[in-house]
Amino acid sequence: MSSVSQPTEHITVPNGFKLHTENSAHILLPDTNDAFLNPIQEFNRDLSVACIRVWAEEKEEQRRQKRLLRRQKEEAKSNSINEEGAEATKEATSTEEKSTGIVILEALSATGLRSIRYAKEIPQVNYVLANDLSEAACQAMRRNVDINGLGSTDVPSTIPPKVRVNEGDACTLMYAHRPAKDRVDVVDLDPYGTAAPFIDAAVQCVRDDGLLCVTCTDLSVLASGNYPEKCFANYGGVPVRGEYCHESALRLVLSSIASAASRYGRSITPLLSLSIDFYVRLFVRVRTSPLEVKKLPSQTATYYICTTCQSYYQQPLGRTVEQPSKKGGEPNINYKTHSAPTVPQRCPECDGTLHLAGPMWSAPIQDPEFAKKVVKHVEEDSSKYGTSARMKGMLTVASEELPVPFYFTPSRIAGYFRCEVPPIMETTSALLNGGYSVSRSHAVGGSIKTTAPRSFVYDITREWIKTHPVKMENVSEGHIARKLLQRPQQAEISFEKHPNAITRDDVKLVRYQTNPTPNWGPKPRAKRKRDAPEEDASMEAE
Repeated sequence: MSSVSQPTEHITVPNGFKLHTENSAHILLPDTNDAFLNPIQEFNRDLSVACIRVWAEEKEEQRRQKRLLRRQKEEAKSNSINEEGAEATKEATSTEEKSTGIVILEALSATGLRSIRYAKEIPQVNYVLANDLSEAACQAMRRNVDINGLGSTDVPSTIPPKVRVNEGDACTLMYAHRPAKDRVDVVDLDPYGTAAPFIDAAVQCVRDDGLLCVTCTDLSVLASGNYPEKCFANYGGVPVRGEYCHESALRLVLSSIASAASRYGRSITPLLSLSIDFYVRLFVRVRTSPLEVKKLPSQTATYYICTTCQSYYQQPLGRTVEQPSKKGGEPNINYKTHSAPTVPQRCPECDGTLHLAGPMWSAPIQDPEFAKKVVKHVEEDSSKYGTSARMKGMLTVASEELPVPFYFTPSRIAGYFRCEVPPIMETTSALLNGGYSVSRSHAVGGSIKTTAPRSFVYDITREWIKTHPVKMENVSEGHIARKLLQRPQQAEISFEKHPNAITRDDVKLVRYQTNPTPNWGPKPRAKRKRDAPEEDASMEAE
């Protein structure tokens, strides 16, 4: 899969090891499973390199603009002082212009492949702090750092290593970087399972306007109704059991991050939130802003989900009220609780039972401008990413997503009505002709996001059935289709082709990468070395 490789003749592969190459990085993998590596996560690593590069470029440009503004002020001030003082000011300014680079902390590094790629492929990196609790993993990292020429931590050198290996507890390390002067620019959490135990430490050790990258692979908890108690314990919310469960998984993780950050007067801005294969990956900007923290209740909601037709109804936790300033300046913002409930006890569409989901993040989960910048970067450097085709497809769809919760698929709606599935062009044309907006969702192929209420979506299907009738003799008594068809159609529907309608071929989204190895997928957790035999014997004796 990797499209970028470097000569490996200089690398000696010891017995019991094999050489693995991914883009610019080479690592030695032991035949034993002492350090965890999942080859299919190449897409995750490619995406992370691209996003951090684009974020670092933005950060560098912001710093450049600040330095330029500072220089202009200093030059204006220097007109009133002597020439010698002006020269000293210029010298100080030129010293400040030297870029210090960014520091990345990868809390759970395993083989160190991700950290090595960050160090080699992101020009703005000063150094990467690669941590793991496992002694075997840290030994593997040191070997891999050496063979990539990034500086050994074992051999004395005047040049600090670009990848600095630390053996220890991830939370302890991040808490040690809580002081403002010790904070890092980027924190990457990519655990085996949930990232929940590490989020509190992570939001405290990242600098203002820093980047937090989070992976969670526990979708059996986040994206199903099988373990609501576990989901609540990890993320502070109850999951959705429905077709849009993968988007709700993203919103639950975002809510957990926002809640943790708010305790320290910090707010978050989601830049990119993606549901990918068997995990979710999020890129979030963190900054200290007590004023933004006050908006969190209005950015959080619970949802009433119909267990029969999956209609959803939002219940915000708070609201903001703007009032004109008496002095004519910025409007005053008041923070209020929200009225409740927003829906009757039974589903208004099918009279089904409503279950509660959340609380979860209800604000936008993508930054379209950031996503477009990443797409542009990938298009300019496609050869540097082994999964560039999939990156461009998924990021393009993410950049065009509507900033509204959840999506639906026409095939699922047709299943409720037991009718023929309307083409996506007809469905989106009807939505657009009704005055609503539409987009795709990256989470599920063939899905549609819209600003239209669920009742309008059902009216589209009722109109469709007029020319594509349902065989009622095949619909059993008590089936949801009978209840939905008994409800009168409220809206006028037009299937006239709309110029902005979505067609099947307008976006060729590469959703799944080619299998890099046989039997790929989530791999088993790395094996921990057992205690020494004499220790085991002493324990048994006790």
